[in-house]
Amino acid sequence: MKIVKAKVRPDAPITETDIDKAVARGRKLKRVYANASSVRYEDDCISIGFGDGSRIVLPVAGLVEFEGFSVQDFQKLEVGFGGKALCCEGRDLHVSISGLIATSQPLMDLAASMVASRNGRKTSAAKSEAARANGKKGGRPRKEE
Repeated sequence: MKIVKAKVRPDAPITETDIDKAVARGRKLKRVYANASSVRYEDDCISIGFGDGSRIVLPVAGLVEFEGFSVQDFQKLEVGFGGKALCCEGRDLHVSISGLIATSQPLMDLAASMVASRNGRKTSAAKSEAARANGKKGGRPRKEE
């Protein structure tokens, strides 16, 4: 077990520079994570909207979180927790949007495919070095059969 000693931090006043840095970090994180901005219920589906105008539509059939919900309950759904969850205060419900999306296997397959495609285009110093080394040997070595 690793023991970590606590650091003593003196109370220091927060400056305008500290506030500007915190705001910049928050803006950067906002671009990284998709935060929902709206939710609608129509045609037995929940439609979750995002700031760029994109939407995800999920059928409520089979979602155990919404069993026993009436149309009025669905109309009271709101986006909460900074765009990370759907909330219905009357039913004391707080459901993660990421968790709802994860219940859809086609959406998860699409996300995995997109991540793999994006990661395949990444370059690094190690990949560049390996490519140069293989080039000196005449290209990628053939697989042995």
